[in-house]
Amino acid sequence: MPRHTSINEETCPIARSLDVIGDRWSLLILRDVFDGIHRFSDIQRNLGVARSILSRRLSDLVEHDILATQAASDGTTYQEYVLTAKGESFFPVMVGLQQWGERHLFARGERPSRLIDKATGKPLPFMSPQGDDGRELSLKDTEVRKPRTLNG
Repeated sequence: MPRHTSINEETCPIARSLDVIGDRWSLLILRDVFDGIHRFSDIQRNLGVARSILSRRLSDLVEHDILATQAASDGTTYQEYVLTAKGESFFPVMVGLQQWGERHLFARGERPSRLIDKATGKPLPFMSPQGDDGRELSLKDTEVRKPRTLNG
């Protein structure tokens, strides 16, 4: 079996990202925190995840500065998990996952949850990559350029 490359050795930003937040539980934890669920017990209840798994994933997200802990906002002795600036910058990824799921994973007539613009009350427009000139880019309009290695 091939050795798993260390996050620091990996040149692919997708692989590095997956090392940090690429499992189901981490993504669902982030979804819950984005949705306003901040306490360990509330996240656990909402996800139905084992305490040990939730504890490990939360620790990893805090270690990678995606979440931070703070005293509970209601003044109790509990702590809450909140997004850091790095965590908040993950928002477009979550929107992309949600919109992809809305488009491709629901049967006709089945109603998914929707992300709504609070100012207009309307669903967010579908996200798509854009060039500097504002034109929409597709896969065929892009390419990956890998860094050169010392030997190559």
